[in-house]
This record gives sequence, C-alpha cells and structure tokens, in this order.
Amino acid sequence: MVELRLGPLLRYVDGSSATVWVEAGCPCTAEVRCAEGGGGSAGTFEIHGHHYALVPVTGLTPGTSTSYEVLLDGERVWPLPDSPFPPSVIRSPAADETLRVAFGSCRWAAPALGQKDPAGPDALDALATRVASAPEAERPDVLLLLGDQVYADETSEATRDWLAGRRDLDEAPGAQVADYEEYTHLYYESWLDPEVRWLLSTVPSCMIFDDHDVIDDWNTSASWLTEMRATAWWRDRVLGGLMSYWVHQHLGNLSPAELAKDEVYAAVRSAADGTKVLREHCARADADAAHARWSYRRDFGRTRLLMVDSRAARVLTEGERDMLGAGEWEWLRAQALDAPGSYDHLLIGTSLPWLLPHMIHDLESWDAALADGVRGARWARFGEWLRRALDLEHWAAFPPSFDALADLIAEAGSGPDAPATICVLSGDVHHAYVAEPGWPGGEAAPDAHVVQLTCSPVHNSVPLSIKVVFRFGWTPPGRAIGRLLARHGRRARPAVDWRRTGGPWFGNQLMTLTFRGREARLRLEQAGPPRNAEGEGQGGRGGLLTTVEETRLSGPGS
Repeated sequence: MVELRLGPLLRYVDGSSATVWVEAGCPCTAEVRCAEGGGGSAGTFEIHGHHYALVPVTGLTPGTSTSYEVLLDGERVWPLPDSPFPPSVIRSPAADETLRVAFGSCRWAAPALGQKDPAGPDALDALATRVASAPEAERPDVLLLLGDQVYADETSEATRDWLAGRRDLDEAPGAQVADYEEYTHLYYESWLDPEVRWLLSTVPSCMIFDDHDVIDDWNTSASWLTEMRATAWWRDRVLGGLMSYWVHQHLGNLSPAELAKDEVYAAVRSAADGTKVLREHCARADADAAHARWSYRRDFGRTRLLMVDSRAARVLTEGERDMLGAGEWEWLRAQALDAPGSYDHLLIGTSLPWLLPHMIHDLESWDAALADGVRGARWARFGEWLRRALDLEHWAAFPPSFDALADLIAEAGSGPDAPATICVLSGDVHHAYVAEPGWPGGEAAPDAHVVQLTCSPVHNSVPLSIKVVFRFGWTPPGRAIGRLLARHGRRARPAVDWRRTGGPWFGNQLMTLTFRGREARLRLEQAGPPRNAEGEGQGGRGGLLTTVEETRLSGPGS
C-alpha cells in the first residue's frame, strides 16, 4: 500500500472545482472521490526523491458541501483509520453568499503532545478544535497564511537533533536548514500536527512566504545579498527554500486554469524527475526577480484578493530600491483596476505591514535615507548596520513604494464603482492592530473605507521588547521622535497620514473578515488554554479561541 506522507491539503475551491495537494511515499496515481459526486485524479511528480500530486477535482455543485476521501493507486489513505476528526469536506460556494476570510502569520510548529509549549496555545490548533467540535457551525471559507509557515532559521530542538544525524552542526549553516531535503522535514513537523493536518484538509488555504521561510532579513539590502551569495552554503539554502515553497505552497495558490497554462508545472510533470527543471527555474528566479511571479489573484464572489510578493520581488540597488519591480507593479495595478464595479471588497495581502506605528515608520524611512547616502558615507554604513540589526525593511523602508501603494489604493478605491472596503492584510510583527489612513487635504481620498489589518503571530513568542517598542511607537512622544529622525534624514512627509483604531493586541491570534454584500465585519480572536464544561483549565493540544475585538468596517452602523 502506498503511504500518504503529507496532506491532503484543500487548496483552491470555486463553485464547481477544487484542487487537493498530497505527498505520497512513491510514484502513484492520487485520486479524490467525493461522496456527493465529483472527483479527479493525477499522477505524482518527483522532486528530490519525493512524490507529489495536485489533484484537480471537478463536478462540484455550487452551494453544496461534500465529504471526500483520498486514494493512492486505488487504496484509501484518507481519512486516516480511527481518526478522531469529522470527515474532510469540500464546500463549493454559491454566488453572493457570505464569505469568511481568516488570516494570520508566523507559526512555529507545535511541540509533540505532552511536551511543554513555550509559545502558548496555537491559534490554528484552537481553530481546528472549534471547527471539529461543531463541523456544521460557522467556519472560515478560506484561510490566508501570510508568511513564515516554516522557520528555516529558528529550528526546534527535535529538528536540531534530526539535523545533527545528517551533518556536522558546527559547520555553516549550523542548526538552520541547508537544502531541499531539510526543508521537507520542516513541512512534516508543521503540517503533520494532527489538528492542523485535518484543518488544512477541510478549509481551503492561500499562502505567501516571508523572510523566515528562507532566512531572517531575506533580501534586506543589496549588500546583505552580496554577502550571503559569497558564502558556501547560501545557494543550496535559497534554492531549497524556493523549490520547497513552489511545491508545498505556490502550486496550490493557482486555479486549475492557471495551472493548465503554467509551463514550469507542465515541464516538471512531464519529466521522469522534475528536480533539474524546478531547480533551474528557481535559480533564474533568484538571479532575476522578474523571471518568476509569486504574487497571485483570487476572486471569491465579489471579494478580490491580491496576494503580493513583498520579499522576492524587491529591487535592492541603492538609489533605486523598490518593494516591487516594475513588472510586479504593472501586474498589481492591472489586477486592482480590472473590471471596476465587479468587486465589493479588495484585499491586498502583503506579509509586511504597510502602515506601522509612526515612530517605527519614520525610523525605517530615516534609516533608508542614511543607507542611501543622504548624510554621507559614514552615516550610510551606520544605516546599513542598523537596518540589519533592527529588521528595518518594511514598506516604510522603501518610501517611494509606500507612496505608490497609497496612490494605487486611492485610485482603486475612488469613483462611482469603488469597492466598499480596501483591506491591507499583513503579519510579521508579532502582534495585531488596526490602522486607518487619511489623505492630506482630502482631495485624493478614496471613497472606499481603507484599513491596515495586521495579525501575528499564529503561534510564536512575543518578546517584551516588541510590546514596549510597538506600544510606544503609537504615542505622541514616539511620533515626535520619529519626526525628528525624518527631518535628519531629509525625508518629506509620506503620501498619507494614519491613526491606530484598534490594538495593539499581543498573543497567538487570528483575524476573520466576514463579508455580506457591501457589509464587512472584523473579528480578532486569541488562543487561550482549553477549558472543560465547568470553565476550568484542562490539557490538550487545541486551545480555546476567545473574541477580543469585533467591529464593523462597512455597512449599517459602520
């Protein structure tokens, strides 16, 4: 019998079709069979001795829900024998129905059952526990994972022990992962968590990478990249990261129609071993950001998601720094302005927040000016050191890009066909908050309600320094310090001003947006210890999600 090594992951879903991702133990045919009709099959493709399939599922009926099973070479491998979870289902959305979008970022893999968890209850485990306990109740229609799905540079004790069995950890990159095979271990550790495995089998997901999926500060600056490329271990590391991302995350972001046109996917599937094809593709993407597009668009009824690659698409040359290359900006603009009036809500997913606390925004903008030489060579060297030391590489560290995004949002959100809301969804900064921009003078202000929604982490630690700095960064004294820095860096005011309207909240958490027509509602939930019927704490992996904030973004009462 062929082993199901990882998955299934339910990825793309629309009214009549879906895709299901699996890893099998050997070459085989993977099949999905739906209880209410519909299904599909696909042969596996091989990468570095691993065998994967992305199964296209057709014949679904809009507005219905069907359980499904997975077969490998005709033998059922999912649901698992004696599974404590309800059947995995594919819910095909009907036109104009309510849409629930849950999102977050930054997830350390949960430790094995019975081991102490230094990061506290995992929000994805808690969501799985809630959905499993009431499978017919409210659940997300899609889960957006906004970066750091795996941590290549902050490995667990169990992973470090596994790495030590493969190579000498006294040699670089030490206890960090080194190549594709070691990346696969990270995905096993993260996605074989029983609750998360089941959750990803029954709730569709969209994903994008951030820095820790490859390494902290990935693509911070041109000099950083030059230094990394000079090391003996970096090439295998970055290619392993991009290849494993393509396999485990990127393919499932695409629709069946996009997959049918994808030349790399076709070449990998037609090869006896697709490793060389994929490695060459990722090597070209690493050398030239314009070679590959990791950004993508998804339409959920009248809600449009534009997931933006704010890591690999960067232009790093000093004096020309840009969060996105020219081709990426053209793509983003075309998608945002396509068919005005055809969507009621626009979601812009970017792992890095666009709007930060004012002090931190000005600090990053000031540092970018120093590194660009506005105060001379000595200040430039200090600026480069500082942005690496403090991770100063958000949108604020690319001031022209910050303003360009503000201009695009204003244009997409203006006019008689403007959407009700434009939500910038981000993670990365290990806490949650809501911020709302305003356009000076009001002349360019959009008609849509624009908000920055930041939610992180799903499961990670929150150092005291983050709590102190980010709280202070919103205060009037913090803002005053920021303005002094901006003046020293000879920075003009940004295209928008903004104010914090919610948070900051600290903890393992998820945000959920609920859309009904032009109405939008936001809920923030945090994971706490599970409790029994008497309200007393009890053991177990799945914690309890508790609502800490709920607000209306548009519609009656907003």
